[in-house]
Amino acid sequence: MADTLFTNVRILDGTGTNPYSGSVLVQGNRIRQVGRGSAAISPVGATVIDGAGATLMPGMCEAHTHFSWNDAATLAAIQTMPLEEHVLWCAKVAKKYLEAGFTSCVGAACAKPRLDVVTRNAINAGQIPGPRYLAASQEITVPGGLGDETLPHLPFPEFSFGVNVNGAEDMRKVVRMFLKYGVDSIKINLSGDNFTPQSPADTTWMTDAEVAAAAEEVRLRGKRIIVHARSCASVKQALRHGIHLIYHASFSDTESLDMLEAAKDKVFVAPGIAILYAMLNEAEAWGITKAQATAMGYQIEWDAALESLSKMHKRGIRVLPGGDYGFAFTPHCQNARDLEFFVKYLGFTPMEAIRCATLYGGQIMMREHELGAVKDGFLADLLLVDGDPLANLAILRDPKRILAVMKDGVFAKQPDIAAQRAWGRAA
Repeated sequence: MADTLFTNVRILDGTGTNPYSGSVLVQGNRIRQVGRGSAAISPVGATVIDGAGATLMPGMCEAHTHFSWNDAATLAAIQTMPLEEHVLWCAKVAKKYLEAGFTSCVGAACAKPRLDVVTRNAINAGQIPGPRYLAASQEITVPGGLGDETLPHLPFPEFSFGVNVNGAEDMRKVVRMFLKYGVDSIKINLSGDNFTPQSPADTTWMTDAEVAAAAEEVRLRGKRIIVHARSCASVKQALRHGIHLIYHASFSDTESLDMLEAAKDKVFVAPGIAILYAMLNEAEAWGITKAQATAMGYQIEWDAALESLSKMHKRGIRVLPGGDYGFAFTPHCQNARDLEFFVKYLGFTPMEAIRCATLYGGQIMMREHELGAVKDGFLADLLLVDGDPLANLAILRDPKRILAVMKDGVFAKQPDIAAQRAWGRAA
């Protein structure tokens, strides 16, 4: 593992501090020294990368990742990909996320029982390139809820999109099965979703007994629960049971906002508003007009989500980018678009949006003391970006503007030394 010295870079350290010019020395897999201004850092034995004014920032974190979503337009089409092809698909997508600047990802559900675990293990073993990854279970649901996709033609009944449970003991059995497989997180679907007309977004489906059984099993083994919770009641249910990683949270009232604020040092919300926007404005090519999406409830949810999430931001609740990329209308590796939406629709500043993807990313990965910032001693997960993300967040989803990606002190995307003279273009 060669040492690397980044010189002549504009350091955006991820903490909310204003950018500054300087240099960063990477030794092994960690940041050895961050120097401000013209302060000299000895490059002895290091490869020197002259950034020519490019921005050096922490690797980003996608907080709601579905590697196994295969750019299909329906849940059934995701699930019917044969298992062998699905494994290869996940490996390909993991590599793309890393090269796009996402050096950490939180799995939010996989389409088949062990896809996330196998992908994570292969990344950790060095068999495939990919981000630091926390593996999730399949979605656990109840009959009639989101994920209850009846696919009788599949060769194995456990290959249904979600896993159905009926009652607390049934929940224990399924949770224990996934824990045995080695997941980091158990995914349960507390609310419905407008994607499934029989269980719209403002409905709530699980009993407290079922949720309590899942929470008990997960706590016993030191893991965590992640929840699909669009309805107001489901957000409250999650918080009552000590569940602190909440996806969507589109609908809220004063009580739910008060509960979230009371737990703000523990709770994370990853809303995934890009799919709401896409369903309303970008899904016509797949047979969903704006009128149809509105009839499905997406306009109501979009309006409610913007109001709810804006209030969460004002209350200091950590809202992170990520959610439901991998459908036909929300393609993989456009995930940084969430940051633009945070600014445009939720009242974030660009600096606050970047902090959500970096500093908060280290926190949601449960490695806040070594991930999510450009600091001495932190792990060397770094992006070299052509331009100023604070002036134009869209450059974070332009592959040509991601000049280099480093994970654990090793380049996943090599800088093009010959092109250095062009770096540092205006945003």
